[in-house]
Amino acid sequence: MTNRLPDIIAEDLDVLFCGINPGLAAALAGHHFLGRSNRFWAVLHLAGFTPAEISPHSGHLLLEYGCGITSAVGRATASAEELSPSEFVAATHELEQKIARYKPRFVAFLGKAAYAGMKGQRVIDWGLQPDRIHGTTVWVLPNPSGRNRSFQLDRLVSAYRHLYLEVLATLDD
Repeated sequence: MTNRLPDIIAEDLDVLFCGINPGLAAALAGHHFLGRSNRFWAVLHLAGFTPAEISPHSGHLLLEYGCGITSAVGRATASAEELSPSEFVAATHELEQKIARYKPRFVAFLGKAAYAGMKGQRVIDWGLQPDRIHGTTVWVLPNPSGRNRSFQLDRLVSAYRHLYLEVLATLDD
């Protein structure tokens, strides 16, 4: 089994979604957000990013809608709690280089943990962040994992919809 999951990425995407790290089942199968309880694909559709819900096995189709997927930390684990703070710090340079190389308009961190770990901050707000990474606008969204019980589906969709509307607004500029 590989301990990493390949990115779904291309140059000049509207949004590069950045998960915390791959789950073991996702890495083994080679598909992002594979878990039955993970709501990523449903939320993307309901928020407007895709016209239909994409299956994890067809994740590459996300590129057709100007979106991609990467992970803050590449190492797969059973739970993100297994990651150490030093792993986030160590992964920062690689992620920043990826953003510099592919130049997405937005990078959306899925959950506060990865962005907070990379920034070395404890307090991170949801939504638009004040800083950029190589000119890319940074946004923080709730993690769509089924383990994230503090965000029901409607709240997830609303948060992701705010980003979608911002993407649309910047297309008009």
